[in-house]
Order: sequence, then C-alpha cells, then structure tokens
Amino acid sequence: MVKVYVDLREKASHVPKYLTEMGVSVIYKQLEVGDYMVTEDTVIERKRVDDLAHSVFEGRFFDQVRRLKASGLRTFILVEGDLMYLRRITNRYKAVEAALVTAVIYNNIPVIYTRNSRHTAETIKLIAEKLQTTRKPSAAALFPTYRKQQKPKEQDLSEWQLYVLASFPGIGPTLADRLLRKFGSLRAVLEASPVELSRVEGISEEKAQLIKRILDYPYNKKHEGAGGGLERFYSKEHEKKQE
Repeated sequence: MVKVYVDLREKASHVPKYLTEMGVSVIYKQLEVGDYMVTEDTVIERKRVDDLAHSVFEGRFFDQVRRLKASGLRTFILVEGDLMYLRRITNRYKAVEAALVTAVIYNNIPVIYTRNSRHTAETIKLIAEKLQTTRKPSAAALFPTYRKQQKPKEQDLSEWQLYVLASFPGIGPTLADRLLRKFGSLRAVLEASPVELSRVEGISEEKAQLIKRILDYPYNKKHEGAGGGLERFYSKEHEKKQE
C-alpha cells in the first residue's frame, strides 16, 4: 500500500481525505519542512494560488524555499489552482511568477501545477507510487552509503558516528546527521526507543523497529556469507511489511 506522511496543518484541507479515498495510507505527523512526505527523502510543499500570492508578497515564500533547500531532501512545490486567476485580480502577478522561476532556476526545486485539491491528491499519489517500490533490493543495495563512503580518519570521531549510523538499512548520511543532531550522540540514538526514533522526520515506525531488531538480534555465525544473511534478514522484514 502507498503510504504518505501528511503534516498536521494539512488536516483542514480536502487533500488527505481524497488520498484516503484513493487507497493511500495517510499518516499525520508534524513535518519539519513540506506538507507531504512521500518517501524518507522526498517532500512536497503544497501552495494554493491565493496562499502562494500572499506568501510571496509577505516574503514568507523565499524563507520557505530556503528551508526546503537547506533540508537536504528532494523537494517539489505543488501549486494548486489557476495561476491565470492572479492576472485578473492583481497587477503584481509577475512577482509570483518570478518567485516560482527563482525556486526552479536558483534552488533546483521543481514546480508542479494542479487544478484543484482532488487533482493534487491524484498527483501526490502518482509521485508516491513512482518513488515507493516493493521490489526487494539486493544485499549490496541495502548498504549503499557503507559501500560508497570512505572510512573517516581515525581522529574524526563525528565522522565515524555518521559512518556507523549511515550503514543501517535505509538511513544514509542525511538521516544519520538528523538523528545525531536530535539525540546528541551515537549511543543516545542507539538507546532511544522506537517511538522516540520515529518522531524524527524520515524515520518511519517500521524503520525504527528494524534498527532495534538489528541491535538486539542474536549473532549467528552460521549465516552463509554476509550477502545471503543480509538478504534473508531483509526478506523477513519485508514480508512483515506486506502482511
């Protein structure tokens, strides 16, 4: 099932209701940036045309763009409504168009346009379906950061903390940095409960449980090599998610 995390402020809109009607699992959560999180590293900022205009005129839009860019996440701006409407109600419409161009050109944030809230829900679902996959990755794909990252120098203790934490499946350097900043040390992260971990943006309940399962799982030297053991371990977790 497609899963989308929705910021609490979006409860008042019709989009979450439409997503639910379309079979999407909607989970409300306070997001640090964006309104909809479709994967652990992808968020969507939804802007109705009227809200977009107000945020541009008041200067809030550029602060939001900076925060989206600084988050390190893949981000989209979704503009809902008829942008031509602005041309009929204000002579400052060019400022809005220029702000969107700035987001695209200088911040590399794609802009998507939708007609209404139902079309928005359809678009969010489509993006989520494209980015979320049920295909089981190979053992090598489970630890891409561990495979690609160079080992830190011995004295770079903070880098070692990132290196160790990023080696957990589905974590990577961005989430590792976010966890370490939240809890303050590697030990504090590893000793945190699944509930505490899942409060960090990008850490789902399933991922938090998997981290704890890895920490507590009895070591068995009878596994047939690292790859086979890791693939079997992941397969069990993947099957649980599908139940």
